[in-house]
Amino acid sequence: MAEPEFTARGVRIARWPRSLTRAGEVRIEDGRLALLTSYGSEIDSAPVGAVRAGRPWFAKSDEAVATVNGTRYRLTLHRDGDHGGETAGSGRFLAALERAAGRR
Repeated sequence: MAEPEFTARGVRIARWPRSLTRAGEVRIEDGRLALLTSYGSEIDSAPVGAVRAGRPWFAKSDEAVATVNGTRYRLTLHRDGDHGGETAGSGRFLAALERAAGRR
């Protein structure tokens, strides 16, 4: 099994107006984006070509918005208080999504 193209753990995944998980996972693997709970259950997934994602002007550098199957999710790509090690900022996520979709 190949390594995922992008993985971020400890991601807060929210669907307005409520949070779905505060320690979820975002994974791009085999041309699909998957949003997972902290237990590994799938919240939503779609082919990367069908996902719209971006960072609104008012968002922090670790936040992104992704539309998956018509549903908008707000992704906060680090855990609160996690200042050690590498953080998966929204820039890395958006770049990986574009690479996987062949837009870059």
